[in-house]
Amino acid sequence: MRAAVLRQGRMVVRDDVAEPVPGPGQVLVEVKACGICGSDLHFAQHGEDLLASTAQLEGVANQNDDVDLSRDIFMGHEFSAEILEAGPSTDTYAPGTLVTSVPVLISPQGMDMIVYSNTTLGGYAERMLLSAPLLLPVPNGLDAGPAALTEPMAVGLHAVNTSRIERNETALVIGCGPVGIAVIAALKLLGVEDIVASDFSPTRRRLAAAMGAHVTLDPAQDSPFHQCRPAVVFEAVGAPGIIDDILRRCPAGTRVVVAGVCMQPDTVHPLYAAVKQISVSFVFGYDPAEFASSLRAIAEGDIDVRPMITGSVPLDGMADAFDELATPDAHCKILVTP
Repeated sequence: MRAAVLRQGRMVVRDDVAEPVPGPGQVLVEVKACGICGSDLHFAQHGEDLLASTAQLEGVANQNDDVDLSRDIFMGHEFSAEILEAGPSTDTYAPGTLVTSVPVLISPQGMDMIVYSNTTLGGYAERMLLSAPLLLPVPNGLDAGPAALTEPMAVGLHAVNTSRIERNETALVIGCGPVGIAVIAALKLLGVEDIVASDFSPTRRRLAAAMGAHVTLDPAQDSPFHQCRPAVVFEAVGAPGIIDDILRRCPAGTRVVVAGVCMQPDTVHPLYAAVKQISVSFVFGYDPAEFASSLRAIAEGDIDVRPMITGSVPLDGMADAFDELATPDAHCKILVTP
């Protein structure tokens, strides 16, 4: 079987991957589409730093403990797939059903996140295993490509839900990459009446407008905080210095939601937040209900993700796609179609 793997920081295609065999409670699926996530790009560049940082975490289970960067790494967690067969004693949807799922594989040994693994296949493969209890059938005849973007849309919905924003409050989204775009889509879904988006890239500003932003701003012209007065700020850049700049510039009482994941150490001035009584929330992932809500919103047309899909490549095109996604004006979301 063929699969693209991360090897020494580059994506390469293998044609000798063992065919996955579903166990009890599992299904074998054929991957139809898988989005390339920004976190995969970050992992390819900063995997060693990420593993070192997560190894120091306390109070949460560390799914990256067993990842060995010297071995091939399977990735791909934004997927839709067609059921081929079920494992022993497994009741599930019929073969041929298009499904998606939160990226978790349940086995007798426990739970494996379908994110970065030396052993657990992800969506950058022709076939993979999924957990039958976690499957969601794709409704309304939705195509496989848009269905694969359920996962990143759920990330945006979780950030917006965490903010507790009201419809009449102004939202400022800083950074209009895939995370920021997902936040904008969720804000529109919830009926927020004043959505402002800020990004240096004119291409990304146009995409933000297409996805629901009422106003788009170029921070190279002037600080967005000089042009709007947000109640909630969504940080979707994930680069050092951004959070501190937000704390320095935003109005008193602002609620700041950090959705961008910065891979490097960062510095903030707590005094800025204290004097202005700013609340800061860091968010990550989503819950199963938010995942299901995102799929329903896409399938019912409440979120149109098609403007986000700016390219499609086979497995053999993944190395070039990773390079192209480093340029913000070139693409937003490239789908892999194994």
